[in-house]
Amino acid sequence: MAPQHSKSGDPARSLALLWRTQEPASRRRGRPGLSVDRIVAAATELADAEGLAALSMRRVAEALGVGTMSLYTYVPGKGELIDLMVDSAYADLDADDRSGTWRERLRRIAHANRALYIRHPWMLQTVTTRLLGPNLIAKYDHELSAVDGLGLSEIEMDSTVNLVNGYVESTVRQTLGAEQVARDSGMDDEQWWRTYDPLLAALVDDSRYPTASRVGTAVGSAHQAVYDPEHEFSFGLERVLDGVQVLVDTRSSGSDQRAG
Repeated sequence: MAPQHSKSGDPARSLALLWRTQEPASRRRGRPGLSVDRIVAAATELADAEGLAALSMRRVAEALGVGTMSLYTYVPGKGELIDLMVDSAYADLDADDRSGTWRERLRRIAHANRALYIRHPWMLQTVTTRLLGPNLIAKYDHELSAVDGLGLSEIEMDSTVNLVNGYVESTVRQTLGAEQVARDSGMDDEQWWRTYDPLLAALVDDSRYPTASRVGTAVGSAHQAVYDPEHEFSFGLERVLDGVQVLVDTRSSGSDQRAG
C-alpha cells in the first residue's frame, strides 16, 4: 500500500485543528449540526468501507447531506482531514491499562495496534508522523511506559517501541495483501489449495524438494492453509519480544555488576 497522504495539507492548520487551539470559522458561519468531529467520523466511515482513494471532500459532504463548500468552513482540505482522521482513530486505543510485566504490556500494545490497522486499513497509506496530535502523543506515552524503568536509555525505549510497531505494521500489510488477493481471485486459501493442490502435486517431485515437502505438509495439516496470519503474527511477535528480553537482561546485568 503506497502512502496517499495529501502533500497539499498545511501542517500549521492541521496542528491547530488537532489541538483545537484556534476558533474555527465554522462557529461563525457553519451549518447548524455540522462539526469537525462529525466530518471526521463520516470521512473515517467512508475510508473504512472504500479505502483512502475514494475519500474526497465531495463524498464526505454527500454522506453528511450537505454541500461540499460547507465542509471548508470546518476543515481546510483533504490533507488536513486525513490528519484528523488518523489522530481520531488513535483515540480507540486503550491507553489506561498499564498492568502486567513489560512483556505482557508490549504484547497487549502490539495486538491493539494490529486490531486498529485491521479496522482502519487506510491508516497504512498515510504519512502523518510529523503531526503529533493529542491522541498520538497519548499513544506514544502509553507505549513508552511499557518499557520504562527497565534500565533502557531513552533512545533504546523509543527504538523498542518503534521495533514492535514496525513489526505490527509489516505483518498487517502482509495479512491485508493476502485478503486482497483472496477478494480478487474469489477464493480464500482453503478454496485455492483445494482447487490447485492436485495440479501442484503432479508437478512437484517430493524427492527433489524433500525439506519443502515435509514442512509444507506439516504446515498445511496444522493450519489447513499455507499461511495462518494469527499464528504467524503471534509467533513473530514472541521472537521480537525475545530480542527485547536479551536487551533488558543485558542492561539488568550491567546494573548488577555496577552495584556490586
